[in-house]
Amino acid sequence: MFSIVYWLLTRRRAPSPQLVAVKPSIPPSSVDSPALFVTLVNHSTVLLQQPNCNILTDPVWSERCGPVSFAGPRRHRLPGIEFDHLPSIHAVLLSHNHYDHLDLPTLRRLMARGGTIFVAPLGVGEFLKSRGIAPVQELDWGESVAVSGAMIHAVPAFHFSGRGLFDRNRTLWCGYLVELALGAVYFAGDTAFGPHFGWIRERFGPPRLALLPIGAYEPRWFMAPVHMDPEEAARAHRILGAAISIAIHHGTFQLADESLDAPRQRLMACALSDSFLILDNGQSLLLT
Repeated sequence: MFSIVYWLLTRRRAPSPQLVAVKPSIPPSSVDSPALFVTLVNHSTVLLQQPNCNILTDPVWSERCGPVSFAGPRRHRLPGIEFDHLPSIHAVLLSHNHYDHLDLPTLRRLMARGGTIFVAPLGVGEFLKSRGIAPVQELDWGESVAVSGAMIHAVPAFHFSGRGLFDRNRTLWCGYLVELALGAVYFAGDTAFGPHFGWIRERFGPPRLALLPIGAYEPRWFMAPVHMDPEEAARAHRILGAAISIAIHHGTFQLADESLDAPRQRLMACALSDSFLILDNGQSLLLT
């Protein structure tokens, strides 16, 4: 708590644009041929589509990510897919309970559509059910669940949890390794750099696709234990041996002191443009 207060009192947030224009895209309702269609929505929200299976990661469509609708970090970029243009969602992967990853208004809208199972780390399921969101499948690190043609494994992450002053680390946080017909997809959620990337590669092999966070890293004295910077994300990409990685957790909400587009610029300087992609909100990638 002392560190949080000290950071808030001494922080020097870099300037960022108020609102950046986004041209939303309309994803297919389903993928019929053997392929993986990947669309970056915003922040850590990614739509993964293969035949008979549509998966969303950490969905956030709210204007702000905070405890109430009128407070908390506000978005600087709109979602790359309008909510009403979403296809049927078979599974939602929730990495932890922070407001920029677990957005209750969005989850309620998804539940109202029906046909979705919510996959969450230990302790988060009880929270969701108490808010009327179900069905929920809770997973500990190392546990798995099969959902609509996908095998979903909860894997370790270096982070923390909490939505208030008195619930820090009362629930678990995780990443996910999703085994699909066209290969494995690793969704890191929120994580610092650590040896878990090597463990994931050793356990599951190099993923076909990795979704790696690159933002909310300044100041390093405060953020390094919980968030990677772009250079560390590039190291994680190499350790995982991912055929392709996509940058997430940047460009929509300014959660830390670096400017909105600083993570993109620093990752571009790592010269991994062919294998570590920086998509705009609404931009898609087709893997065959």
